[in-house]
Amino acid sequence: MLNLNFIDSNNLKKVLIIDDEEKLRTLLTRIISLEGFEVIEAGDCKMAIKKLEQADIDVVLCDVKLPDGSGVELAKKIKDKYPLIEIILLTAYGNIPDGVQAIKNGAFDYITKGDDNNKIIPLLYRAVEKVELAKRIQQLEKQLGEKYSFDNIIAKSKAIQQAIDLAKKVAETETTVLLTGETGTGKEVFAQSIHQASNRNNKNFVAINCSAFSKDLLESEMFGHKAGAFTGAIKDQKGLFEEANKGTIFLDEIGDMALGLQAKLLRVIETGEFLKVGESKPTKVNVRIIAATNRDLQKEIEMGNFREDLFYRISVFQIKLPALRERVMDIEPLAKYFATVFSAKTNKKVKGISADCIEILKQHSWNGNIRELKNVIERSVILTNGEEITMESLPLDLQHVTIQDSKGKQLSAFDLASSEKLQIQKVINYTNGNKTEAARLLNIALTTLYRKLAEYNIS
Repeated sequence: MLNLNFIDSNNLKKVLIIDDEEKLRTLLTRIISLEGFEVIEAGDCKMAIKKLEQADIDVVLCDVKLPDGSGVELAKKIKDKYPLIEIILLTAYGNIPDGVQAIKNGAFDYITKGDDNNKIIPLLYRAVEKVELAKRIQQLEKQLGEKYSFDNIIAKSKAIQQAIDLAKKVAETETTVLLTGETGTGKEVFAQSIHQASNRNNKNFVAINCSAFSKDLLESEMFGHKAGAFTGAIKDQKGLFEEANKGTIFLDEIGDMALGLQAKLLRVIETGEFLKVGESKPTKVNVRIIAATNRDLQKEIEMGNFREDLFYRISVFQIKLPALRERVMDIEPLAKYFATVFSAKTNKKVKGISADCIEILKQHSWNGNIRELKNVIERSVILTNGEEITMESLPLDLQHVTIQDSKGKQLSAFDLASSEKLQIQKVINYTNGNKTEAARLLNIALTTLYRKLAEYNIS
């Protein structure tokens, strides 16, 4: 069954016909145009190259014998320069060696003129579907690259900016990286960003959480197994190291890996080889390793839980990610970013977060770091009925947090007077003590502002 839904009147798929026989070009143009394609013609290789430079061609229909060259060789040139274009070669003479070479050069198919004319339209549809799929994949890869770009990491504070600077420098190398920091500080985001900024970004990025599997299962996940290696292994299974070949593997929570498996990992790092479970012949891979842990590996070494030789191999370049409480400047932009994301996901119209909420978020300890903040904002967006996240939408433990005013006095977040005092103090600070401007921004009379300043002992 052919999918005919791809044709958009505003974006017709373009087919380039390359043939020196004008009558045949005219006939094919008429047939293909009736199917909803935009058709462009060329009589030789030189004109075809010009047409390709001028238009965004999807499929090329090309004769094998052209006045100024071979269609088989032209197919290779086109695929080298425009890899997403699909090429169907036509020949008046069935020639197996030419057909084989055409496919090797990247042609979509190779058919005989006349006898196979009824195949052209179905072939065109299949070729266009392949082009559309390739374009979607390319777009997704582009979006992925943009998503995990260092530029997309919210980083106003100096601590996280320093970590980004280090990551950018090491990304360009093949060096093994160890990311350390508390749970929820964004280690996998950093690993993805390092991969995307590296020369391996067009290959696989594979992640595995070493704490999520038992020793035996983790070994099978990492290195794969042969059929019959253990109960339930009914067929050969590739491991994640093999999947990541020529790309990057991210070993999260490496501090939880069993000692026996650590030895096998060390061998991969040193030799680029490993043994699948149940196999005696080694498999060779070329993989960049990025590891992460929330443990103090030096202490784990002292306790006998982690191999010292492995530590020195994976910690060639260490990057410590700061806890969220160490980067308070980033809490507000992160919270607003998550509010925007979850507002879109839940079809809400949340446009912001109230000032008192922001103050509470800034003074919370965030033991779960960015992951905890993300969960809090997602919950708050769901509970928010208006356009702004307010105190009532926050979890109860945050609602009962006390905050400090500019003089260090503890204030209840539910205390209306406290909230008002904080807001006035913030505006006064913003206007550098300009009372008239502060009154205007607060939308109150200047006399009211002076009364409030005296009441709250704000200078």
